[in-house]
Amino acid sequence: MPLVQDGAAGNISFTMHMGNKAAVEPAFARAHHITKLSLYNNRVTAVTMEPRGCIADYDPGTRRYTLYSSTQNVHGVRQILAHQILHVPESRIRVVARDVGGGFGMKGNVYPEEAIVIWAARRVGRPVKWIPSRSDAMLGDAQGRDQNVNAELALDADGRFLALRWTGSHNVGAYIEGARAIPILFSLKLASTVYDIPAVAVTSSLVFTNTAPTVPYRGAGRPEAVYIMERLVDQAAREMRIDPAELRKKNLIRPDDFPYETRTGWTYDTGNYASAMAKCQALADWDGYGSRHADSKAAGKYRGRSITYYVDNTGVFNERMELRFDPSGEVTIVAGTLSHGQGHETSYAQMVADWLGVPEDKIHLAQADTDEVAIGRGTYASRSMMIGGSALRAAADEVIERGKRFAAHFMEADAADIAFADGAFTIAGTDRSMPILQVAQMSFIRVGLPSELGVGLQGVGAFSSDVPSFPNGCHICEVEIDPGTGEVILDRYTVVDDVGTVINPLLARGQIQGGVIQGAGQALIEDIVYDRDSGQFLTGTLMDYGIPRADRQPSLGRRQPLRARLHQHRPSLRDSAAR
Repeated sequence: MPLVQDGAAGNISFTMHMGNKAAVEPAFARAHHITKLSLYNNRVTAVTMEPRGCIADYDPGTRRYTLYSSTQNVHGVRQILAHQILHVPESRIRVVARDVGGGFGMKGNVYPEEAIVIWAARRVGRPVKWIPSRSDAMLGDAQGRDQNVNAELALDADGRFLALRWTGSHNVGAYIEGARAIPILFSLKLASTVYDIPAVAVTSSLVFTNTAPTVPYRGAGRPEAVYIMERLVDQAAREMRIDPAELRKKNLIRPDDFPYETRTGWTYDTGNYASAMAKCQALADWDGYGSRHADSKAAGKYRGRSITYYVDNTGVFNERMELRFDPSGEVTIVAGTLSHGQGHETSYAQMVADWLGVPEDKIHLAQADTDEVAIGRGTYASRSMMIGGSALRAAADEVIERGKRFAAHFMEADAADIAFADGAFTIAGTDRSMPILQVAQMSFIRVGLPSELGVGLQGVGAFSSDVPSFPNGCHICEVEIDPGTGEVILDRYTVVDDVGTVINPLLARGQIQGGVIQGAGQALIEDIVYDRDSGQFLTGTLMDYGIPRADRQPSLGRRQPLRARLHQHRPSLRDSAAR
């Protein structure tokens, strides 16, 4: 086998193991039934609404670089450009992202074009722009998934899971780019998903090939783990002639088992998986499937269904958020996260309005500019509401505490006697109060403020999660297939997700719908293809690479499902609903 990278024997970068291997062998030896599967999680690309693009400028007077880029992580881009490319202090580089039209993990790292345009801008003494065509993006964007796995599940005679083991390989492409180790790490770490499995041993390798690099793509290893586990459960149910939902229920982690420590080192804090599954089955009319199956058969169609239960680990790194009032009484959220379609300007404003009693039209969001935002980690790994939102709450708490001291000064009271509620500071036990907007405006007066109060009402908050959050949920999909044309209809799709506190139901539903559509796209029509002999890229345009269309998708959350058609372009149909 020709080596892609010198020193990587067998083109393997590294191999990672997790679990308790010593317990797995005897569990398989005493198993009543063993289910085996070889699975391929195919390679895809993000196809963001807005392709990557960048514009760079250099100011010889200040010796500062400015880069405008479509990225998920302006501070991360600045750090790499400063330390690994230009070798200048980070303060000499400003990175700005405006409205970014989607990222899905693909825009989380630095690309060569960003380094080239910022270097060239200084060399030529003029701004330099690079905007790709869609074909350029298909060729140059980092891609996702591409995992092969040989998996086994051991069960006793009653269908109880005894042990899980699998060996996999992740195609990293020609070289490791950005956070490429994340998918392999989390696919192993989350291997047993929501099931109580006494023995687990999983292994995976990162493999070099002569293809484009792969990076974390929506879910980043977690969907890979769920896909393996759920396919095994479905196959075991068929082989043992057990209802797939009942087999799942029998093996779900029970509510009284929490906190639950998995064999790969996670500690799940809480969950009620059986309840969510039962609710999803009821909404999906699980018991009415037989009648719908008969109707499809009478019409000359095939009908199938799949039930999937997932768990995710979310919230990584720490985050910093600021709240700054200006002299007119309006407040700016200075966010270290970076909204690229998630609607942070709405969600964060709702949160601040609720906590501080400030009208939403007086709340503004500043983000994605390294000159405006002192530090930030960007948005990925479902971290913004959990980590960024918690940091924002800390900033709001500091605003309230500082506001109490300002209000105490203005109302000639003791700060310990000041209470805050419904957007106003009140002297406890009296009817004397000041609205927070008035306090904010007066905090900027030119004279009469004690030095210890400072000038201006503001707050800074930080948050770091010691352990991840573990949202989970159940998805049920029914498809109808025309055997004559191969047309696939996503006829019914039902979702019950336990995501904790929902800030904005519309935005939360949009995130779930987007995930469903991307999963359906990968399962049915999306596939990155290279010619095995020449290495030629064969899916370099949207004429070759299939993506779901808006008018052909199922409607989630309505009583009457929209019959959504997706045409299958590969020789065989995948027999499970993607997450």
